[in-house]
Amino acid sequence: MFTKSFILALLLAVASGVGGRLLAQNGPETAIRGTKQFSKRVVVSGLGGPWEVTWGPDGKLWITERTAKRITRVDPVSGERSVAATIDEVSVPGGQDGLLGMALHPELLKSTGNDFVYVFYTYVDEALGADPTITDPKSPYRFLYGKVLRMTYRNGTLSDPVTVISGLPASNDHSAGRIKFGPDKKLYLTLGDQGNNQLGNSCLPVEAQRLPTRQELDAKKFASYVGKSLRMNLDGSVPKDNPRLNGVVSHVFTYGHRNPQGLDFAPDGKLYSSEHGPKTDDEVNLLKKGGNYGWPHVAGLKDNKAYEYARWAEASTPCAQLKFSDLAIHPSVPREPESAFKKPMVDPVATLFTVPTGFNFHDPACKGIDYICWPTVGVSSVEHYQNNGGGVPGWGRVLLAPALKRGSLYVVPLQADGKSAAGFISRYFQSEDRYRDTAVSPDGKTIFIATDPSGLAESETGGTTTQMQNQGAILAFTYTGEGSGAAAVPKAVSEAKATERKEVMAGGIAPEFTAAQTAAGKTAYNASCAVCHGNTMTNGTMATPLGGEYFKNKWQGRSVAALFEKSQKTMPPAAPGSLSGEAYANIVAYILETNGMKAGGAALPAGGVGLTKMKIQ
Repeated sequence: MFTKSFILALLLAVASGVGGRLLAQNGPETAIRGTKQFSKRVVVSGLGGPWEVTWGPDGKLWITERTAKRITRVDPVSGERSVAATIDEVSVPGGQDGLLGMALHPELLKSTGNDFVYVFYTYVDEALGADPTITDPKSPYRFLYGKVLRMTYRNGTLSDPVTVISGLPASNDHSAGRIKFGPDKKLYLTLGDQGNNQLGNSCLPVEAQRLPTRQELDAKKFASYVGKSLRMNLDGSVPKDNPRLNGVVSHVFTYGHRNPQGLDFAPDGKLYSSEHGPKTDDEVNLLKKGGNYGWPHVAGLKDNKAYEYARWAEASTPCAQLKFSDLAIHPSVPREPESAFKKPMVDPVATLFTVPTGFNFHDPACKGIDYICWPTVGVSSVEHYQNNGGGVPGWGRVLLAPALKRGSLYVVPLQADGKSAAGFISRYFQSEDRYRDTAVSPDGKTIFIATDPSGLAESETGGTTTQMQNQGAILAFTYTGEGSGAAAVPKAVSEAKATERKEVMAGGIAPEFTAAQTAAGKTAYNASCAVCHGNTMTNGTMATPLGGEYFKNKWQGRSVAALFEKSQKTMPPAAPGSLSGEAYANIVAYILETNGMKAGGAALPAGGVGLTKMKIQ
């Protein structure tokens, strides 16, 4: 009679492959709970969206605060913080823009005159012209671009800003934005595919495979840099030894990426990256000069498992008339299997995670928040860790991959040469948080993790939660010894966590709004809300649904005033209340119509007593 532990061990042995080598197509059931023991401490909390955290040469943690537009230094022991710079030019209209990556010059505080810090952020530049894909003149993304800035550090502050490169593509989704200083004294930067071909951007094609032309490069037009990793000189110019792609040497180092938010060098010069997958196949990659990583034709391995490339912009039915869904692709949308992609590509080191075709991505237990149940974990960063006699025993060479969806740190073991994975992936520090980035103390014993201030995550008891345990914090996990662990099987979503108690109003009248309001509301919603809540209000991946079963359970029977106030207080996420009252009224009208309520002749007011009398039917 085989025991459960024996069967689990057998499954893990098979999943780990011949000689312990991890097969990149492993499913989420193969991740195991790590056996190393750590103590936990909150170093600091209440930061404005900590996005990058790195250990500085002064023994402080250097942090970018995405929404607060600050670079902050934090004492890792006391938690005392000091602001080194506030960059007013940073524009933060949504959830994936603002002050993002940061790279410290390796000679910072070494008395060589190179006390430089490089950052990447989004900003508004009307002189460069409007994004031709954005027709709404009021959209905060119409003139949004990306910039790399260099600053000089003196006596606790950063000053003397110098633009390294500007006019880089930016969008409301998939900005990526991780920047690193290479051992070759070059800057490396990741840019995402801008979230095209999905949600509110579903009618825009993915251009991660499109390479820049000589004419674009000469004109400093960088629209083709989406879905790429870039390599540049410290003055922003193109290195002469960059790869020649399609006959052109540009800033492009690698291409075919979706949302590569992770980037890190190993001491031997190997460059690792991590990126978000669609529903499966978050990737951990080893970046190679001139490499094609397959997106959007391939997610993970070219294995025809659970992913196929659907080209919404090429639908025979005009794309604008369709409602995007990657669960039920409209028959007029062309699609192709991964095997149809014939160009040479680089396989990932590992995926988190892959499932067979036919996997149930629409799990009723999720109560409408489907993406929490998906195999992807939302890998937000990657850091190379190598134990050279100190630090955590057994972690000879691993990659640390923090996750947004599941509030966990995944540890990916590598072969000694760092070229491929070895053994199974371990899961640590599960919590009701969204882990954004990591830093490691010089002795290798403490792992610092930055957490998002808000969002959606997996609950420890199953289901989903919007209540983060550590909001905008830096957590310290210090190794204390060895222990035993159990399999980290993803929990099912519990009904108790998927719903919440609500106050149902007595009486009330049906909501009143006009067709003109819903039309205007759709435009405003797509500009400010769809990136998080989805363009059907049920297919978002960063916020709760505003339609379907989840919306019905949460809002039916409540006043329209409550929905209006909630929208005004929380949206857009980086600047709540920044829209006009009319815009919020229009968005609420559009939400009501999407949920089956009918437009009439009277307009929905922008607040006031009238809203309190209306009841969501």
